[in-house]
Amino acid sequence: METRIAAISIIVTDAESVEQINSLLHECRDFIIGRMGIPYHRKQVSIISVAIDAPMNVINSLTGKLGRLSGVHVKAAFV
Repeated sequence: METRIAAISIIVTDAESVEQINSLLHECRDFIIGRMGIPYHRKQVSIISVAIDAPMNVINSLTGKLGRLSGVHVKAAFV
């Protein structure tokens, strides 16, 4: 199956969703190239960047599930 490379940006404004985010990312661990999380305490948000190489249905499913979580904002850029 053909894969695409994507950079997924996640901004978290509800800390209660962090456990669910980590669980969803763990489910895609075989496709994730790398991830970086930055807590920005002054604005009370966390910024997560994920580089992934996966089939489009996996990327779309992940971003859709993340986007449905409370206080989670997601955007993806593809190559």
